[in-house]
Formats: sequence, C-alpha cells, structure tokens
Amino acid sequence: MRNQRFFAWVLGVLCVAVSPLSWAVPISHITDVYGDRHNQLIGYGVVVGLDGTGDKSQVKFTQQSIVNMVQQFGVQLQESGKPKLKNVAAVSVTATVDAHKGPGQTLDVTVASIGDAKSLRGGTLLITELRGIDGNVYAVAQGHLVVGGFRIDANDGSSVTHNTPTVARIPNGATVEVPFTQGVDEEPMVMLQLKRPNYQTALNISKAINRTFGRGVAKVINKGTVEIAAPLDSEDRSMFLSMVETLDVDIGAEPPRIVFNSRTGTVVMSQGVTVGQAIVSQGGLTVRIQENKLVSQPNSSGSINAPGQTTVIADSNINIEEVNNGAMVWPEGTQLQDIVDAINHIGASPMTLMQILQALDEVGAINANLVVI
Repeated sequence: MRNQRFFAWVLGVLCVAVSPLSWAVPISHITDVYGDRHNQLIGYGVVVGLDGTGDKSQVKFTQQSIVNMVQQFGVQLQESGKPKLKNVAAVSVTATVDAHKGPGQTLDVTVASIGDAKSLRGGTLLITELRGIDGNVYAVAQGHLVVGGFRIDANDGSSVTHNTPTVARIPNGATVEVPFTQGVDEEPMVMLQLKRPNYQTALNISKAINRTFGRGVAKVINKGTVEIAAPLDSEDRSMFLSMVETLDVDIGAEPPRIVFNSRTGTVVMSQGVTVGQAIVSQGGLTVRIQENKLVSQPNSSGSINAPGQTTVIADSNINIEEVNNGAMVWPEGTQLQDIVDAINHIGASPMTLMQILQALDEVGAINANLVVI
C-alpha cells in the first residue's frame, strides 16, 4: 500500500510542468552521493616482450620475480644462474574502481616501471593481482601496454626521449573479481556532494529539487554539499534518487582552469585567462607584450534612436627575442593565450611553457586554477 502511494506521488510529480533551464546539466553529472566512494588498487607485476629496453641485471627483484614465476610452471633454475632479462621489467600496476563495479566488469590500469627499464613500449603485462588498502585482492590485470612516449638509443651512447616511455596504460586491462557494490543507505538524509564545490550551483540544485518534489526536501549545507530527505524504503529511495539525478540545473560561474599533462606536455586552458603584471626570466627568452588602448569615437550626430557610442579597442603588439638572461614582460590584463602563442611561435618546449605557468601561478599573476596531471 505504501509503495502504491509513493508511485502515485511520483506520477503526479512527472505531470508537473517545469520550465527548462538554459545551459543546464543533469544533477548526476556534477554530484556524487555521499558514501559512493572510489577505491584505489595497486599491484606488483612483470612486463615481458620488451625490445632490449627492460631492467638491467643489477635489478635483483626483477630476476627473482621471473625465477619465482617459472618455478610455478615446473621450470627449475640453478641457484648459481643469473638470467639476463633485458626484455623484462618490474612494474607497479594501479587502478581506480567505482564503488558499484561488480565481478566481470573491467577497469583501466596504469603501469609504471620500478627498476631501470628504458622503455615499456611493445611490452605485455603478465597476470597481476590488484589489492586494496586492506590487502585483499579485488581485481586482476593483464594485457598489452599502450605507451605515449618513446626512447631511441644510438650506437655512440646518445639517446632521444619523447614524453615518458616508462609509464603506460592498458584500457580495460583489469577485471573485477570481488564485488564493490554497497547497499542503499538507510539514513533518512542523502548527501549530494558537488564535484566542483560552488555556492551558486548548490543553491540551483536545492531549488530544482524543491521545485519538483516540494518545499523543504532539499537544503544547502555548504558550497559542496546539498542535503535531501529521501524515502527509507530501498525501492522508493532508488526511484527517488534516479529522478533527482535527471533534474537539470544551471552551473554557477567558476574560475578559469589551466590543465597541464606532465607526461605528454599538453596544455589545455579555459577561455579568457588573463595575466597580471609580472616579469619571468626563463631560458634566455624575452617576450614583450604591449597592449595599447584605442578610443573609437563615432560621429555624435547620429539619430536620436541610435546615437554614436564611444568604445575602447585593444591593439596588441607582440615581439619575441631570444637573448641571454632575458625576461618576459607584459602589462596587466594580457590574455594568457597571447603569451602561449608567442612562446610556441619560437619553438619553446612544453616543459618551458609549464615552468612559466607555474612561476606565474606562484606569484598570483594568473586568474585561473593551475592543475597538473
């Protein structure tokens, strides 16, 4: 009887016309339910099939790992024997698993060299147990590595390295063996945690829920948490939360972000990032950006309905020089994109660009959050 009343109430809610929100996204895209946490897994494994770029003989634990493995298949090695395993590398294997992943579902894994291997390109990870913080095995990983970098060695001892050849990924490379699914929380209140805390976004979520389900159902606790009253029955609760997740809300204004991938050198930034007054000396580069303000004064004899309007036009000049002990100088309000374009124009490396961005962030000259991944 209780379920019938609840679903009758749900049907009534669905019939209520709700005006659409502009630039809105579903609540499920920007929040997590408190308690639905991610879990980190780690394991120790061996990569084989490398083209002579594996660990050297000085890395004893790699040799020991191979000896232990082949013994499990009935292969006995002499105690005095020291196999040369230049095609093998000892690695750490890590993964992050969602709380609701079940047995048979797959995870992406990251593989990183532990020893002195030069590159993991072309390697294959042998079956590896992945354990949680409690020491229990939750997943197993195996597969071919995808490496984003490379290293080339010449006969004279010189070498060329691009990105990081000792770190790799295996898409869907691990299989969950133990369920992580957690039961529906029986507390009367459900906490929605914003992935990017913002008071305006939290307030919009609360308003959307109250407008749909009734006043007082949701309230803002802080800029990162919205508390909602949910049915206690597990089925009713699941139905209620599924409806909450589909509600659309506007996202509050957020500060610009700059994301730098330290392995690939990729830099991604939001539009409109500006720089305050600062001087940076880096590697003999000199970048001078001057922005002149020009005033446009149209003829004031326009019609009464369309009078002339005074506007300010920015006229930017960018000069790049490469000198010893140079410094980068620009006025306040310069677009960061102009600086990045100027540095890239002369062929500076992504790491040089990153060092400049970090220096600007340290002195508070960038109106954006700098994120390094």
